[in-house]
Parts: sequence; C-alpha cells; structure tokens
Amino acid sequence: MKAEIAAISRHRIAVDGDGVNTLVVFMDCPLRCRFCLNPQTLSQDLPHREMTPEELYGETKKDELYFLATGGGITFGGGEPLLRPDFIRDFRSLCGPGWKINAETSLNVPQENVRAMIPVIDHWFIDIKDMDPEIYRSYTGRDNARVRDNLRLLADAGLAARCTLRIPHIPGYNGDADRDRSVKELEAIGFRVFDRFEYKTRIHGKRKGNMPDTQGDPKADC
Repeated sequence: MKAEIAAISRHRIAVDGDGVNTLVVFMDCPLRCRFCLNPQTLSQDLPHREMTPEELYGETKKDELYFLATGGGITFGGGEPLLRPDFIRDFRSLCGPGWKINAETSLNVPQENVRAMIPVIDHWFIDIKDMDPEIYRSYTGRDNARVRDNLRLLADAGLAARCTLRIPHIPGYNGDADRDRSVKELEAIGFRVFDRFEYKTRIHGKRKGNMPDTQGDPKADC
C-alpha cells in the first residue's frame, strides 16, 4: 500500500500537538477552499512522494527519542489524511502506542473512515470552517452534512475532550457572530476546546450583499 505524500516536516514543537511532532502532509482533499493553506496537495503536477507505511516509519523513527521524551509523535495533515485510513492504521501498527498520532482533518469524509480511526488517533484537530451550511458551502464548495454526522460520532464515542475544533474568521464569509453561533452549536454536542483565529487574506470585491468576495492569496497567512 502506498500513499502520495506532499511533505514531511520534522521537529515541530507544540504546533501540531503536544511535544515534538513530525507533520506528514498527504495529497488530495475533498474540499476546494478559497483560502487553501496547502494548494500543492491538490495538483498532481507538483512534486510529491509515494511511500508505504514501512517507508514512512523508516524515515520518521530517527526522531523516536524526541517523541517518547516529549509526548509527541506524528501529525497527519494534508490535504485530507482521513482519505487514507488504512495507511494510518498500518503505520500505527509499526510505531506502536508510544508515539502520539494526531490528525488535522476537515471531517468531510465517509463515516466509515472516521470509525476506522477512532482506535488509532490520539488527538483530533478539526477544521470546522463554519457550522452554517450556506457559509460552509460558499467557502469550500461542499456541504457540511458529513462533518456534522462525524462530529456527533466522535462525541457519542466519548472523544470530545480529545478534539480541538478550529473555527476561523474567514474574511468575506463569516464574522464573530457566525463563529459564536458555531461554538454554541458545538458546545451543545459536547465539545469544549476551540481554537479561534483569523485567516489573513486580500479582499478583492464583493461576494453578495455587503459581504466582500475574496480570492485566495497563495502567500496568505492563516
């Protein structure tokens, strides 16, 4: 089994989880967000590597002492890592329980993918975008029905405390009131840990009404 990997970034300290982590960025994503942070994961024309779980383990185990000493490990991102549940599960069988395995995910994937990852993932960083279906669709090009179902799945499995929900202010798409409504809805499901931040973008016009339209700047900060 091989997966297409866009990048491997070592020695990330308290950025993608506790301790020292290595970020593994998968290719491909079901969303087409206007301010995509990793557009290189969407193009087969850009450089990437095909690796097996064994090859990835061989490359990342050089930092095992850091992982074990600091409570860190591997953070799978992308793109969308939960498009590769078999790869991640097989990698877990190689590294064992001593490494933490984190996932940075939109949760906009089939529910069976999430179920398969429940015994594998130690911490979930979930990029909500916005809980409002219209805002979500206008920004990502997809609806968020799967996201909602998968959030309830994780909450019902007792995993809310192991989830950090990222709720950005997206200029031109949502505001503080929208984010407050998202947090309130997510708290009602059982989630308590939120990361509110702002996408820094360039504004290029109007989307609808008084909402400005925006085009993603490949150098934009998020």
